[in-house]
Amino acid sequence: MRTHMAQPSMLPVATIRAVSVFQSINQSLKQAFHPAHQIRMPRLTYPAFPITLRPLTMDDEEDWNEVRWRNNDWLAPWESGDPMHSDSITFNQWIQRQRFNEQHGEGALFAMEYQMHIVGQISLGAISYGAMRTGVVGYWVDQRYAGHGFAPMALAMLADWALGDPFGPALHRLEIAILPDNARSLAVVRKVGAHHEGLRERYMYVNGRWRDHVTFALFAEDIGSGFASRLAGGRS
Repeated sequence: MRTHMAQPSMLPVATIRAVSVFQSINQSLKQAFHPAHQIRMPRLTYPAFPITLRPLTMDDEEDWNEVRWRNNDWLAPWESGDPMHSDSITFNQWIQRQRFNEQHGEGALFAMEYQMHIVGQISLGAISYGAMRTGVVGYWVDQRYAGHGFAPMALAMLADWALGDPFGPALHRLEIAILPDNARSLAVVRKVGAHHEGLRERYMYVNGRWRDHVTFALFAEDIGSGFASRLAGGRS
């Protein structure tokens, strides 16, 4: 007796649909537990330069709060906000959100650490993959350490990792948007060699209104020997 094996096209429509739904759910679960763009956060250093970039943790609450709120007046003119006035969150909730962003490849936030204390932070957010592979950078530094070169080196180290490190997010472009009257921040991007791209009108909500920003970009093609290496060479 010959036994006939069913061909895929001979399966009932309901069975095909059930298999399709199962495959879709299985793929969604795989992506949930193993996101394709998961960011593995490193500790970033540069030889002979005194700062470290590292992920913030819940243990940093006291140190971060002290430096951030002591600098509140210093940072207030440049502080972006939410025009919809969303609810505030606790430090622990904020850290949990950072872990979520890292897991899903949406962002990365580093503390700038100097002599075992937080002296600022630098973030990479609004990450886009696919045909663009871009992200937006923001940073701030404790007023006590302004002028020590911490922000330019932090930006250079972040760019080397985000654009060129095989274990980083492998982006093509980093964007930095700066208020036109923020002279210190404008000096930072120029020291690192960012490309001036022009003015974006009403780009970001700052101090209760939509403000124009000057935008700059760093590209993967410009890494060469490394942004940090070139910056350090220019300082010596």
